[in-house]
Amino acid sequence: MERTFLVRNPSILIFIGVLAVVTLGATLLSEGLGVGLLSTSFIKTLGKTLCLCLAALALDLVWGYCGILSLGHFAFFGLGGYMIGMWLMYARTEEIVSASLANAPLPATPLEIREAIGTQIFGVVGGSDIPMMWSFADSLVLQLLLVLLIPGLLAFVFGWLAFRSRVTGVYLSILTQAMTLALSLYLFQNDSGLRGNNGLSGLQNLPGADDIPQALISVWFLWASAVSLAMVYIISTWLMSGKFGSAIRAIRDDENRLRYLGYSVEGYKLVVFVFSAVITAIAGALYYPQAGIVNPAEMAPIASIYLVVWVAIGGRGRLYGAVIGAAFVSLVSSWFTGGQVPDLNLGFYTVKWVDWWLVLLGFGFVLVTLYAPKGLGGLVDMLVRRKEA
Repeated sequence: MERTFLVRNPSILIFIGVLAVVTLGATLLSEGLGVGLLSTSFIKTLGKTLCLCLAALALDLVWGYCGILSLGHFAFFGLGGYMIGMWLMYARTEEIVSASLANAPLPATPLEIREAIGTQIFGVVGGSDIPMMWSFADSLVLQLLLVLLIPGLLAFVFGWLAFRSRVTGVYLSILTQAMTLALSLYLFQNDSGLRGNNGLSGLQNLPGADDIPQALISVWFLWASAVSLAMVYIISTWLMSGKFGSAIRAIRDDENRLRYLGYSVEGYKLVVFVFSAVITAIAGALYYPQAGIVNPAEMAPIASIYLVVWVAIGGRGRLYGAVIGAAFVSLVSSWFTGGQVPDLNLGFYTVKWVDWWLVLLGFGFVLVTLYAPKGLGGLVDMLVRRKEA
C-alpha cells in the first residue's frame, strides 16, 4: 500500500505545528491582539525573521538540493521589497497630497495631483517627474504581479545565459555575486528611478490604515509571513520528495552522468533557480513593510553571503535546517546587536558584543563547516533517530 504524502514527510506536520504554536503564542502575548508582554518591535523582529527563514529555504533549494551556490539571492529579496515599496510609497503619498489639496479654492486635476506626488517622492533626489518604471505604482494588483515577474525574469535571463554556457562551481557563484553588485551600484544612482541611496521609506505606513495602530499591523504581517513560510515549505517538500527532487539531487551529485542519461540538466537548473528567486522576492515583499525602508545597501553582496551562512549553520539539504539556521542566527543577532547583552570586561579589554557579533558568526560558520557539516538540522536528525531507536 502506497504511503500518503504526509506519512512520507512527517517533518511537515511537525514544522507546521511548531510554526503555529510560535505564531499563536506571539499573537496572544503581543500588544496588538494579546496581553502586551511582547513589544511591537519584537513582533516585527519575529515577522522579519520568518521572512528571512523563507529566503533561506529558497536558497537551500538551489544550493542544498541542486548544488548551485548562489551568492546573489538578496538581489531578488531586495527587488521584491522595491516592487511592493513602490505601491506603498505612491499610495501613501497620494493620500497625503490629496488631503493637502482638498482645501484649495479649485479642485486639483489628476495631472496636478500626479505632479505633486512626483515632487514629494523624488524631490529628495532633485526631481519631480515620475519615472516610467512607476507606471503601475498606483495599482496594488499590478505591483504584486511585478513582485513575482521582475525577480523571476531577472533569474530566468541570468540562469538561461549561465546554465546554457555550462558555467558551474565557483565561477557561477562569482557571477551571481557580480549580478547583485551591479544591481546595487545601479540603484545607488539618483537617476535609477528608485531614489538612489535614499531608497523607499515610510513603508510601515499602510495606505488607508491611519486609524490602525502599528501594534496590530505588525501582527497582521507576522501571520502573513508565517502562512507564506508554511505554504512554501509544503510546496517545496512536495517538489523535492518527487521525481523532480530526485533529478535535482542527481544534478548536485553528478551533473554529467544525468546529462548522459538524456535529462535536460540546464532546464531543471533554470526551473529551480527561477522558483527560488520568486520565493525570495515574496520574502522581501513581506520583509520591508515591516522594516519600514528599503535601499540599495540591502542588496550589498555581503547580505547574500549572510544568507549562505544561515543555511550552512542550519544544515543545507534540509528545508527545516535552513529555516532553523536563519531563525537562530537572526534572533541571536538581534539579541547581541540590540544592546541586550552586557559588555564583558576582561580587565585589559572590554568586549562589546555589538562589535564582536560578526566575528562570532564567522567563527561559528567555520566550526560548523569543519566539524558539523549537517548543521543544526543534523542535531534534529540525531534526536529523531534516538527517539525511534
